[in-house]
Amino acid sequence: MKKSKSLILKLITALALSFSFVTALETTNNNSCTQTVQAAKMSKAERAAKKWIAMRESGGNYYARNGVCYGKYQLNIAYLNGDYSKKNQERTADRYVYGRYGSWVNAKNFWLAHHWY
Repeated sequence: MKKSKSLILKLITALALSFSFVTALETTNNNSCTQTVQAAKMSKAERAAKKWIAMRESGGNYYARNGVCYGKYQLNIAYLNGDYSKKNQERTADRYVYGRYGSWVNAKNFWLAHHWY
C-alpha cells in the first residue's frame, strides 16, 4: 500500500512539473512571437532609430567586436547564445530593446543621454 501511494505521489509530482515546464515554454514562445511581430510592424521612426543605433555601435557591421560585445548592435555575446547569425542578431536586438526600453526610439534617446544603450 505504501509503495502504491509513493508511486502515485511521484506521478502527480512529475505531471505537475511537466505542466509548469510546458506553461513556461508557451509563455516564452508567445513573448518571442509578440516581439517579432512588433519588429515587423516598426514605424519609420522606429526603423530610423534602429539604424541610427547600429551605425553608432558598429558602423552597421554584423561582425564588429569590442570586448564581450559583438555584431551590428554590439550585444553582449551571452545574449546571442552562440548564434552570431544576422537573423539572430536582429531578433535578439529587438527582444533586448523592446524588453528594456519599449521601443527603438526610446533606446536612441537613452543612447543620446548616456552614449550606450
